[in-house]
Amino acid sequence: MLRLSALYRYPLKSGKAEALQQICLDKLGLDGDRRWMLVDEANGRFLTQRTVGKMSQLSALWNADGGLTLSAPGRPAIDIALPGSGAELRGVTIFKDSLRVPDAGDEAGAWVSEFIGKPTRLVQIPLDRARTTQAGYGRNDDQVAFADGFPLLLIGQASLEDLSKNVGRPLEMLRFRPNLVIEGSEAFAEDNWKRIRIGDVEFRVVKPCSRCILTTIDPQTGERSSDREPLATLQKYRSQADGAMFGQNLVNDSNGQLEVGMPVTILE
Repeated sequence: MLRLSALYRYPLKSGKAEALQQICLDKLGLDGDRRWMLVDEANGRFLTQRTVGKMSQLSALWNADGGLTLSAPGRPAIDIALPGSGAELRGVTIFKDSLRVPDAGDEAGAWVSEFIGKPTRLVQIPLDRARTTQAGYGRNDDQVAFADGFPLLLIGQASLEDLSKNVGRPLEMLRFRPNLVIEGSEAFAEDNWKRIRIGDVEFRVVKPCSRCILTTIDPQTGERSSDREPLATLQKYRSQADGAMFGQNLVNDSNGQLEVGMPVTILE
């Protein structure tokens, strides 16, 4: 039987994962997932572990009121309130998208600037300022917060085990930053799914996920692997025209709640 074996949320884009037992969904995916982001103060360009590896050590916990608690080794934690309706809007750029979103304020800005080592701002995206998903996939009204292109990422546990075997050492699932981990399927079975249901929530599988250098960063230490693994192996046996694929991007067609252990049904 297929089941949901793990749930992960990333309140801050490229920050540490938050393992969950249950969570509700809204139209942007898991409640609170990647609703916050760090940007370069000078140009509004988004920051991730791709260029700032130490972000893997930045913990961001979602508060019940929608705010954020940031902490990092050797740094005091800071509680950041959800920006109100009168918050300053800052122009930001994430890939090809440019938008204006609420800034979290100067105290938060000073904290993240000290951590990053250059002038940095923390921004938040409300539902009414969401981006549209990557063009050419899904529906025209599909939306996403600060995730790269789609609200959700699913990976099969057997797919990770297959990749680990090919690399020659055990790999951490969090290198690949999934939201949903499915147990009980064959390796890469998710490549052929089009629609699934978990509990009462239905999802569309819209696009395989093209992997980047971020997968070579150890999620525990923040160090990059000298052998470029597991990306090097993925490029050998999982390459397509758009890159090395691992995992599937999803869009949820309803809200509802997910809980670890729920059965997974393949609808199409």
